[in-house]
Amino acid sequence: MMPSTVGSTHPSGGAGGVWRVAVMGAGSWGTALALHAQRSGHEVTLWTRREQLAGQIKRAGENADYLPGHGLPAGMRVTADPCVALAGADCVVSVVPSRYLREVWQRLRSHFPVGAHLVSATKGIECDTGLRMSQVLRDLVGSNAASVSALSGPSFALELAEMRPTAVALGCEDLDSSVSVQRRWSHGALRVYGNEDIVGVELGGAVKNIIALAAGIVDGLALGTNTRAALITRGLKEMARLSEARGAQSGTLMGLAGLGDLVLTCTGPLSRNRRVGLMLAEGKGLEEIEAEMKMVAEGVETVRAARRLAAESGLEMPITTQVYAVLYEGKDPRSAIDELMARALVQE
Repeated sequence: MMPSTVGSTHPSGGAGGVWRVAVMGAGSWGTALALHAQRSGHEVTLWTRREQLAGQIKRAGENADYLPGHGLPAGMRVTADPCVALAGADCVVSVVPSRYLREVWQRLRSHFPVGAHLVSATKGIECDTGLRMSQVLRDLVGSNAASVSALSGPSFALELAEMRPTAVALGCEDLDSSVSVQRRWSHGALRVYGNEDIVGVELGGAVKNIIALAAGIVDGLALGTNTRAALITRGLKEMARLSEARGAQSGTLMGLAGLGDLVLTCTGPLSRNRRVGLMLAEGKGLEEIEAEMKMVAEGVETVRAARRLAAESGLEMPITTQVYAVLYEGKDPRSAIDELMARALVQE
């Protein structure tokens, strides 16, 4: 029987490398990761904040709200009780949206199993503090975790659920402490690359969502592939500029968590952030857009945090500045594009 003691120590990992995995967050990405972990032979519990959603998933045998058409294996547990979800876990994956992360984990931390590996799978920056998601988790869970890492890279939930080959980066401060996570998550359709530049992995994965908002605007205004290519290229420059100012390595932004994720999110039809940009180009306001969307587009929050970090570091981030103005100041999207094109000429 699994222990239910608050803050209990996790077991050794089970025979044959099987882990007890707790996926905290039942959106599309959390559900896809839970499905992948179960297929990889682990014992998985999927946790949601809402009792109603937990009951709905259990009755339907799938997460119809966020990942319809993909039945969950009979052995996977679904619960809204954090004590049940976290008890005895070897690996805890946090997939809570950035705007709710601190609030949720303030309630969850007393149940965290001492010695478990903690993986952040949320792409964002905390707006009020400018902290990366792994920093927020470390702040709340602290030394109770065996390791804290960040999973990022070009990965649509639907495609992983469909078992299409997917490669991601696992950012960590110490490669040795995260090798167990890398090995156990690399299975079947998912290949995980270790990267000890956790700053670059997280900031690349966060800031690319801002560029995807701009890409949606470009596509919504039918400005063409020349414009989109220029935007992606200059967007990569902004990602690297901010990330390196915060201590990231330049090479990380050329990899999966940087360029790879940027291309996917700016061009893929499944991108939520690109979809928001398309709706902005239609003249819709932020409140109307968020009312229409079930799932959170992280770039909407990230643009506020990134703009603040850029100001603190004395950096120019013109795309980020214009996206912020469209989202929060009611600026006309076409005027934003015109201003970007009219900026003072510089050397590349």
